[in-house]
Amino acid sequence: MHVLVFYLAMIWSTVLFGVTAFLVLRAKTGLARLLALDTLTLILTAFLILFVHANQAVYYLDAVLLLALLSFIGTLAAAWYYGARSLSR
Repeated sequence: MHVLVFYLAMIWSTVLFGVTAFLVLRAKTGLARLLALDTLTLILTAFLILFVHANQAVYYLDAVLLLALLSFIGTLAAAWYYGARSLSR
């Protein structure tokens, strides 16, 4: 990967991480927070992938896969919880 592209990806990911963290803190509903938190873990996954590429440390890919899997399962569980709670009202 070209060095300029790498640094642009890091800068863009940092900006997105900051904006999404702000959205997690300022969201008014639980579902908006859930969506922002899921997006935050997606950006964190991108950070880890860029870290793996920069340091040639392929063993961190296991951590990336685990984070993505836990994020997916957590989002499904939270969405199921909110869906079940809204049906009982």
